[in-house]
Amino acid sequence: MTHLLISAGRGPQECAWAVAQLTVRLEREAARRRLTTERVQVVPADRPGTYRSIIIRISGAEVDRFIAGWTGTLCWQAPSPYRPGTNRKNWYVVARPCDLDRARTAFDEADVEIVACRTGGPGGQHRNKASTAVRATHRPSGAVVVVDTERQFSQNRRLALCQLRDRLARADDSVNRSSDTALWHIHDELVRGDPVRVERP
Repeated sequence: MTHLLISAGRGPQECAWAVAQLTVRLEREAARRRLTTERVQVVPADRPGTYRSIIIRISGAEVDRFIAGWTGTLCWQAPSPYRPGTNRKNWYVVARPCDLDRARTAFDEADVEIVACRTGGPGGQHRNKASTAVRATHRPSGAVVVVDTERQFSQNRRLALCQLRDRLARADDSVNRSSDTALWHIHDELVRGDPVRVERP
């Protein structure tokens, strides 16, 4: 049994789409080889059906050989479904075996990027004109929350951090809180170009 992490890294929304497409392709190939797959952890992206990362448990005969064929930079080659005007067709993601038996460290605010922003929507006396809304991004996982419920930046910041902490705690629960922080370093290993495999629709 082996776990494989497929990650969009810091790539654009198309890379999160590529994670979803490549995962389905991997699962189908594994089924043809009579291997068993299970998605044990997913980090959704902003668009429905797309993912910043997915961890798949794969088991069966010669699983290591199968994993080797999917380890490294992967390329999903297709036009962008979100930006019809772009000429780019190669969307890269990274895939690495990962160890889920090591403990993950506690949530660290130093890993969170906080950006002040204004929210959209209709105006009015209750809509703040200043940038009091907060967009908080947990860099290791790619998880993002936007909070604008309060009228003060500091309160929205506090709520955003709480929401991120809760979201990551739920992800930990899905793998029995056994993932190690080193797992997230894989997200930064993506090297665009020279993929180990190229898949197309």
